Amino acid sequence: MLLESQNNEFGAVPSVYVTYARTGGSKSSNELGMRPMQERAYAHRGEQYLLIKSPPASGKSRALMFIALDKLENQGIKKAIIVVPEKAIGASFSDEPLSKYGFWTDWTVEPKWNLCNAPGEDGGKVNSVRSFLDSESKILVCTHATFRFAIDRFGVNLFDDCLIAVDEFHHVSANPDNKLGSHLGEFINRDKSHIVAMTGSYFRGDAEAVLTPEDEAKFETVSYTYYEQLNGYDHLKTLNIGYYFYTGSYVDEILSVLNPDEKTIVHIPSVNSRESTKDKIKEVEHIIDELGKWQGTDPDTGFHLVETSTGKLLRIADLVDDDSTKREQVVSALKSEDTNNDRDFVDIIIALGMAKEGFDWIWCEHALTVGYRSSLTEIIQIIGRATRDAEGKVKAKFTNLIAEPDASEDAVTDAVNDTLKAISASLLMEQVLAPKFNFTLKTPQSQPVDGYDYGDGGYDKDGSNVGFDPNTGQFQIEIKGLVEPKSEEAQRICQQDLNEVITAFVQDKPTIENGLFNEEMAPEEITQVRMGKIVKDKYPVKWTPITGQEGVKFKLRT
Repeated sequence: MLLESQNNEFGAVPSVYVTYARTGGSKSSNELGMRPMQERAYAHRGEQYLLIKSPPASGKSRALMFIALDKLENQGIKKAIIVVPEKAIGASFSDEPLSKYGFWTDWTVEPKWNLCNAPGEDGGKVNSVRSFLDSESKILVCTHATFRFAIDRFGVNLFDDCLIAVDEFHHVSANPDNKLGSHLGEFINRDKSHIVAMTGSYFRGDAEAVLTPEDEAKFETVSYTYYEQLNGYDHLKTLNIGYYFYTGSYVDEILSVLNPDEKTIVHIPSVNSRESTKDKIKEVEHIIDELGKWQGTDPDTGFHLVETSTGKLLRIADLVDDDSTKREQVVSALKSEDTNNDRDFVDIIIALGMAKEGFDWIWCEHALTVGYRSSLTEIIQIIGRATRDAEGKVKAKFTNLIAEPDASEDAVTDAVNDTLKAISASLLMEQVLAPKFNFTLKTPQSQPVDGYDYGDGGYDKDGSNVGFDPNTGQFQIEIKGLVEPKSEEAQRICQQDLNEVITAFVQDKPTIENGLFNEEMAPEEITQVRMGKIVKDKYPVKWTPITGQEGVKFKLRT
């Protein structure tokens, strides 16, 4: 993979281009019907607190089913409560015939206890949570909001001996104003429940920590990387992430990056952003007009039918229209099996706040986003819409269309900041999509690690070695004299949190500004000084200042 600058009519822009081997490994199943990520998570099913970090489409929902069923059967857990951020994602936890693929039982949710679909009983969905806890049933699915209100009304004590599984965990924050984050802190302090947290974003919480360092240290982390997931696909081979700049109105330039022959999700900008024309309905109409001649709507799906200049008939789903009747018809059509079974069912989806996390359209080749998204979590989720594997789909890409900074405008500062953030996002995505590098101390006792390829010459016992595991996408690099972390917490940070630390580093505005524009600033000074401060701030309770001849440094307490 490489980070490169690609030229187009808007000038040179940063682009991450990744090529994968298509080993098929991430889609193979063991004798229990588990894919590699699910098998890895299931191996830690006995943990009271489990954090699963895994990309979109890697099978987190089913992994949770395996773990929850084992906890209910073998670990003394009385109830399993699955908590999702929005009702649409509740469909990911519908009934699954797991025994058909080798598991010892099936996943079954009684319709009335999937509160993402059911209207609720006994006075509403919050009271339905209490009714469920008083019943003989085992599994409940509800939204984050329903769960928060239930805790506010009934208290955390009522959930003793329950499994609380939080999907899309990056919605949680350690900020006291985040209710779900506060409630999770209460559960951890009480220590009477099991918690499984799942996230497809490697930048959990963005600027805000998801959990306090003390609470997060209690979680066993299972990581399955983007590299492992994408490298193990059968069909998808390349992924490109690019940033394109425009002047004027984006709707006049959108065909420069929107190819009608590619299955595309277009996310138009928020009406509050500087890229918006402040009329989202007209923006959609303009995009459709740029694509071709409108031929009416499909009476069965509500999709717009648009004929291009080449005679191709496009089927376009509009998720922006505020008319609830029209939008519900389109949403219902996109939930049908035809969406993923028939490649030609829909060609382009235009959305604003929808079609992000939890939305599954395997044929999507291009995620086109207008306007910079301040949340790196949101960017990860949008990119995940295009990284599903599907027959005949060999490439995918994410494009961020951003207004070019104009010194004549009052908003030039915001424009420059957006450009810097776009560069930061490129650097972060390069980190996430690359293989993982593990650095180890070279000693006379060092031995080759099983599963690693050390090249044509094999493992050199007297020299340093670089090994690569093609199945996991991990490099093992031996270094003589390497100083390794001494405490368990420092080891955990290096093994599990490096992406989060790097995220904080490249989101640090002084770091980006000095790195790009200050020619007198030595790179070593940026990494050592700024990174040291960032790590100290991120893990405040773990550091002790020490003063020496070179000034104040910070040492991780053991």
